[in-house]
Amino acid sequence: MEKAKDIFLKFRGIHDLLDRGLTIREIIFWLAVVVCLLPGMTAPIALVMGLLFVNLLGHPYAKSGAKATDYLLQFAVVGLGFGISAEQAFTTGKEGFIMTFIAIICTLGLGLIFGKLLKIDQKTSFLVAVGTAICGGSAIAAVSPAIKARQHQISMALGAVFVLNSLALFLFPPIGKFLGLGAEQFGTWCAIAIHDTSSVVGAASQYSDEALKIATTVKLTRALWIIPVAFLSAFAFGQGKGKIKIPYFIGLFILAVLANSFLPSVKLIAPFIDHLAHMALCLSIFLIGCGLSRKLLFAGGLRVLGQASILWVIIAGLTLLVVAL
Repeated sequence: MEKAKDIFLKFRGIHDLLDRGLTIREIIFWLAVVVCLLPGMTAPIALVMGLLFVNLLGHPYAKSGAKATDYLLQFAVVGLGFGISAEQAFTTGKEGFIMTFIAIICTLGLGLIFGKLLKIDQKTSFLVAVGTAICGGSAIAAVSPAIKARQHQISMALGAVFVLNSLALFLFPPIGKFLGLGAEQFGTWCAIAIHDTSSVVGAASQYSDEALKIATTVKLTRALWIIPVAFLSAFAFGQGKGKIKIPYFIGLFILAVLANSFLPSVKLIAPFIDHLAHMALCLSIFLIGCGLSRKLLFAGGLRVLGQASILWVIIAGLTLLVVAL
């Protein structure tokens, strides 16, 4: 009898799902998704659309949105690898390695100093420093379980980093053009001075295709530092072998670059995949905007935002000075 009841409830649930129509909010959401896939859509416009949508209407798929955004962004980054040659990736990665290493060490050190001066708790301060030094939200997500950070500490760090990421998407391209930076200069500057991969490729894509290729390669070289930093963080905070999230999609990006360089059959479809990656990038940035509610953006308060801003201005300024010389 119980089994028959369970089957009845299951079928009734399926019927309820089929009978349920889309809400107006969901319809507007899917229309916005279609708009993001249209030719001519840019990363800043997609971000603004996402910000306006979530703060005016709310996210209709808040629970599943974060995972979908991560997968889509990873697909976009891997897809961009089909537009880069192995020789170019190796040369760019090698040239940006030393600058990336110095920037990470300086950012982590300064982050802890400013965090202490502003009387921010050590774990929150460290997460802000790691997010600024390596790759924003991805680095915070990777390191937070390693140091056993609490949810409110993670939210504060993410909020501060996401605010600055959003600004970078709008500020960097005009500054680069005003200063007359070349594609290599701008791509390197973006890759080291902007936090999240999404904002790096979003800003660089507005500049030129060459800047985008350079920025993506240097940025992913920088992102690899998540692994040693996360391990060292676990021991520094006395957590031993903490849980660490490794960005496996970077390996797929490398495979995409190699396939594009050495497999003739792949070269034929590489432009199509690269085009899909650009579309996925705009859509993922829209979804990232949809995740930036007022609660998250201002979760950290003025002190945490102040620490993140000071760090960002110093690193962005010094990196710009180096690449412009």
